[in-house]
Amino acid sequence: SHHRFVLNQDSDFFLREAAKVGPQTAAFMTAVLRSRPFPQQAFRTCLGILRLFRGLDPARAEAVSARAIAIGALTYKSIASILANRLTAKPARDPEPTAILEHANLRGPGYFH
Repeated sequence: SHHRFVLNQDSDFFLREAAKVGPQTAAFMTAVLRSRPFPQQAFRTCLGILRLFRGLDPARAEAVSARAIAIGALTYKSIASILANRLTAKPARDPEPTAILEHANLRGPGYFH
């Protein structure tokens, strides 16, 4: 039975399983599969991520997938860390960049030829 399972694994299998969770998870799986030179290199990562999402609420799995896409975290370890540290509630990045500080002691790019 294990050999039949491995024979049926392909990119479409992982995309179908991810689509059952939601569209963000499907987009995340697509990004993971495209991040490797050959899609087969991402199969174990995809299988592990689906295993992590198995017992989760689909809304939380979607939030984790959206967060991972936003920060570019495309590994099993990254997803496990996001889940363990409950990082889905925190914003991924500062929405507004901080202003450059103006001060008399700062020389700026014009000082250096």
